[in-house]
Formats: sequence, structure tokens, C-alpha cells
Amino acid sequence: MNIHDLIAGIVTGLAGGLTAGLLGVSPGGGLVVFSVLLLGAGQHVAQGISLVAQVPPTSLTGIRRYWQSGNRTPLRWIVLLTFGFVAGGAAGALAANHVAEPALRWTYVAYLVALDAMLILRGGRDKPEHDGDDATRDISWLALLIVGLLAGLSSGFLGIGGGLATVVGLSAVLGVPQHQAQMASLVMSLIPTTIPWAWIYWSEGSLASWPVLAGVIVGLLAGTDLGARAANRIDRATLRIAMIFFVSLMAVYMTFKAVW
Repeated sequence: MNIHDLIAGIVTGLAGGLTAGLLGVSPGGGLVVFSVLLLGAGQHVAQGISLVAQVPPTSLTGIRRYWQSGNRTPLRWIVLLTFGFVAGGAAGALAANHVAEPALRWTYVAYLVALDAMLILRGGRDKPEHDGDDATRDISWLALLIVGLLAGLSSGFLGIGGGLATVVGLSAVLGVPQHQAQMASLVMSLIPTTIPWAWIYWSEGSLASWPVLAGVIVGLLAGTDLGARAANRIDRATLRIAMIFFVSLMAVYMTFKAVW
């Protein structure tokens, strides 16, 4: 086993896990950027690393921390979000392998900018954190299905987990409290929905070495737990600012990579 690849993978996974646990997103968004930044991977390979690393249930450690802090996710949400996610993800993955790397990178930048704009403009639409279950039961099945579909499309096409889109869709668009939206995203990432499109990337040769993948998974387990511990000690306004900062930073870096 190449020790250098293993260590590089662990560092990359740790960085992706910290952002996943802190912001309640699936690790894919951070993993794509960190794979390009820390591993020097090309866009297709970075997306393949992200999708394969999300097959194991690495978000379990983070979910436990959110659960202990009293955050819950209705089963109805998970079912509808997952249904839309699977449909969108398959279509996105099939399309991605027919798109050139520069176009993928610019699409990724546009995706991040759009999410950032929604976060900034949402203007406190989220409901109080502890108003009880009735505060969130009135979300329509169609709205949840659409959020899942768009998150799945972003996941398959951009090689990410779709967690950013899920959190932003639930919190910024549907007004779900920040911590609850982050819990829903982490629960979604438990379901190995990325298997079909991870296989598509693998069949196209867009995959890193096994030591790198093993290291990324180990790093994700540790990083997600640490990030979730921190998130549950931070108020929702600060979490929102942290997410805006993180998404903006990713957008700037991926713009730089697309230009140069």
C-alpha cells in the first residue's frame, strides 16, 4: 500500500468530514474541492472519489451528535427526498461523463454561486428551532420531491453528495430550521444512493487508487464526528454565516481552477 496516498486520502477525508459535520451537508461538496486542492485530482476523478467515498455510512457519527441534541427528521421527508434524489442522480451521472472537464468546473462554480445567493437572500425565512413537529409538517410532498430531484441532479452531474442543495433547499427555500435541515441532509447521506452513479464513474475510469479511497473514508468518519460536535454548540445564525463563507470559498477556488 502506498503510505503517501493513504495519508493524503485521510487528510482529504478529514477536511471533507469536518465540513460535513459542521454544516450538516453530505461530504461530497467539500470532497470534490479538497480532492482537487490536496490530491491534485482532475475534475472527473475528484467527482469519482467523492461518490465512492459516500457509499459507506460515514455520516453515522455526525447523525448521533445531532440526535443527542434533540434534532429529528420526519420519515416522510426522507422517503420523498430519496425518491427524487435517486431519479435525479442517475440522470446527472449519465450526462456528466459526456461533458468536458472545463464545462463541469464552470457548472460547479455556477451551482455554488446559486446556492450562495439563496442562502444570502433567504432573509430569516426559517422557522423557530423548537416549535415542535407541527412547524414542519405542512411541507408539501411535491416540494420535498423537487428538492430531492435537484439535489440528485447536482450529485450525479457534479459528483457531490447533494447535501448542500438539500440543506439550502430545505432551509432557504422551504423555511426548515437550520439544524433540522442539516440533520435531514446527514440522514439522507446514510442511504447509499450514490452507488449507481459511483459505478458509472468507475466504469469510465474516473477513480483514484484504493489507498486514497480508504484514507478518505477513514478521515470522513473522524471529521464528521468532530464537525457535528462543533455544530451543536453553535447557534443557527452563525451556522448560516459559516455555510455562506464555505460555499463562497469553494466557488472562488473552483473559479480559479477553471480559469487557470
